[in-house]
Amino acid sequence: MNLLVLVHRIPYPPNKGDKIRSWNEVRHLSERHRVHLGCLVDQEEDGSHVETLRARVASLEAVPLSPRRARLASLTAIAGTKPLSVRYFASTRLRAWVADTLRREAIDAVLVFSSQMAEYVMDVDLPRVMDFCDVDSEKWREYASRAPRLVRPVYALEARRLAAYERAILERFDASVLVTARERALWSHLPADLQSRVHVIPNGVDLKYFAPGALRPSPPPDPHALVFTGAMDYYANVDAVTFFAHEVLPRVRQSVPQARFLIVGNRPTPAVQRLAQLPGVVVTGFVEDTRVYYAGAAACVVPLRIARGIQNKVLEAMAMGRPVVVSPAAGASLGARSGREVVIAEGAEDFAAQVVGLLRDPARAEAVGAAARRFVERKYVWERAMTRLESLLEDAVARRRGGRRTTAVAVEEHTRIAVGTSHV
Repeated sequence: MNLLVLVHRIPYPPNKGDKIRSWNEVRHLSERHRVHLGCLVDQEEDGSHVETLRARVASLEAVPLSPRRARLASLTAIAGTKPLSVRYFASTRLRAWVADTLRREAIDAVLVFSSQMAEYVMDVDLPRVMDFCDVDSEKWREYASRAPRLVRPVYALEARRLAAYERAILERFDASVLVTARERALWSHLPADLQSRVHVIPNGVDLKYFAPGALRPSPPPDPHALVFTGAMDYYANVDAVTFFAHEVLPRVRQSVPQARFLIVGNRPTPAVQRLAQLPGVVVTGFVEDTRVYYAGAAACVVPLRIARGIQNKVLEAMAMGRPVVVSPAAGASLGARSGREVVIAEGAEDFAAQVVGLLRDPARAEAVGAAARRFVERKYVWERAMTRLESLLEDAVARRRGGRRTTAVAVEEHTRIAVGTSHV
């Protein structure tokens, strides 16, 4: 197939959640089809990877985007009707490239990653598949409930507009994708014909790269180290580590005084940097290889209070064979058994108790980590997930041409609906 793929952030290097998924989509599809990739580059350092990405695709347009200017531009959308985030990722240059590519190339189908990019092809009469990943309108609704009072009305407005925009996409696109059945259930109120177009394709994890013993030499686990990884300028991550450092860690240190909390991730905000002043808290900033910290952890902690979909940080830690303590928000969609393959804890006291239990019982911690590795080997394989996405695109093309392919995705979806089970 000749594919047009649009991604809101350059999918290389795959060093954060959304980029890990979009990179695996581009990688898989470009190895089998001609991919024309359009994306935005909102981090200056990512510009150095454009040529690496260009070598993987048939054509590439990577447009620089200034976050500061984009934020100011998005505020002008308050007076309109469309989501502010759609205006944030708007680019005249990228729109012109899309139009030129559609004229120049015999495009068979379009894959859009992230709802904000639908605007570039909303009226294009071609087979189109949208990878929402998560229901963004629900995320903004949660932000509105937790954000400072001054910005709550803006976040609530964005939630309402995104909900309407998501429905418009569902009505116009041939198929849409979410990461978990839990996300899909958020649209259970929609008409059956729209629900039938929504498919669940989970994330995966690189099982060779994130593997016990992948590092040579591999550092022995620090019996007192608790690790959180993630982009530390992302609101949900900042909220999570702030909660853990203030509410959970002091309780842990009452029982295990040597316990340390390592916050590992790029671009820590001033609020995150200040956490390093607390006893037992370490803020690393950017690191070259997060596996060093996974491998050296007694346990990984993911106390997210706002979370959508499946967290890559959870899958990576599990693939490294480390025990992971997660909040219900971060762990509910995994499908893992709490206490066996992951530990789910709710609230500061429960979280602290579960962490202390693992720190005091290294044998149990290792058993949970080993079970976690076996679990992701069974459930979260990128190649399997991306083959299903590829089949969705092929189905959309076949339907537009008057035929119908009975793909693995179609069969699995029919079976899932019939017996009421989940893809995940």
